[in-house]
Amino acid sequence: MKRLNKAALTAILTLSWVAAVPAMAQDATAGKQVFAQCAACHAATATNGVGPGLLGIVGRKSASSPGFRYSPAMKRASLTWDEKTLDTYITDPQKTIPGNLMPFSGIADARQRADLIAYLKMVK
Repeated sequence: MKRLNKAALTAILTLSWVAAVPAMAQDATAGKQVFAQCAACHAATATNGVGPGLLGIVGRKSASSPGFRYSPAMKRASLTWDEKTLDTYITDPQKTIPGNLMPFSGIADARQRADLIAYLKMVK
């Protein structure tokens, strides 16, 4: 009986997760609106400002925007910005790369992060 209950619980949890996936579909248009939080320091171009330009950020190595002065922590991070690393970083920049200089506490909402990343993927 315990096995049946465990199997049933596993099936329910799996189906619940699968059903939730479409609800988390990325929306680049909404992501552009989320980017407004970033735009005070970052441009969706190659132009550096307070923060580095984010043109082509997806697939790029961390601390690689030409002409931008990165913190030692960001230089040591040696990340490649993909959906997973961006999501982790945007959630909590200081936890992900302790000592980085970005004065931003992060975006807690997973949907907003997914939408923002969808937008950043289009910024090429």
